[in-house]
Amino acid sequence: MVPNASLPSRDQIFRGHLFLNLIGSRFVSDHVSFEIRSSDIAGKGAFALQPIPAFTRLIEYTGERVSHAVADARYEDDEAAGNTHTVLFTVDDKTVIDAGVGGNDARFFNHSCGPNCQSRIVRRRVYLETIRDIKAGDELTYDYEIPREGEDDETARRKWPCHCGAPNCRGTLLLPLPKRAKSRGTLKPKPVAQTRGGRSRQKSQPRSRSRKSAARS
Repeated sequence: MVPNASLPSRDQIFRGHLFLNLIGSRFVSDHVSFEIRSSDIAGKGAFALQPIPAFTRLIEYTGERVSHAVADARYEDDEAAGNTHTVLFTVDDKTVIDAGVGGNDARFFNHSCGPNCQSRIVRRRVYLETIRDIKAGDELTYDYEIPREGEDDETARRKWPCHCGAPNCRGTLLLPLPKRAKSRGTLKPKPVAQTRGGRSRQKSQPRSRSRKSAARS
């Protein structure tokens, strides 16, 4: 049994509202359980139309699959102009999903430092799923987990601000500084490999600047 999950009734399962995904013991929504509308966090967001149990897979993050070099070239100008909204999602060191080309409503899920959903990579496919029970009307959010490339907190908050409003909001879309680096006040960057378009990528961390990332299963 999944802890802290509001499990559907036998009648709900037979009516097809939810069915049990035996892989990972999660529920998978087989109908639209959210809508896209204006968000106080940023632009548009996804909002639950009904209560949704914890550990429900909501949607697959789709779009054109391209290389990191192609993704860099496509959005280099936008990033240089200060537009940090991202529709790119790192799958692995070779592939990025560009939801701006053929993407679905998953691209409208906003970032939060105190999210109620998470992203997960399963067999090179990306899914968004709840991590706790959701009430009708709640905005569905997940942590974009965008890695740092040497920025201090001030720079991160200025260039990639977060307005999620969570009690634990770190003020930026970027992941926190490692504790050791934070205590010293700076983060010494690792050696980087240059990529096309003038942007760089850490050898040990293939995700480039404006890419969302996820845990793998």
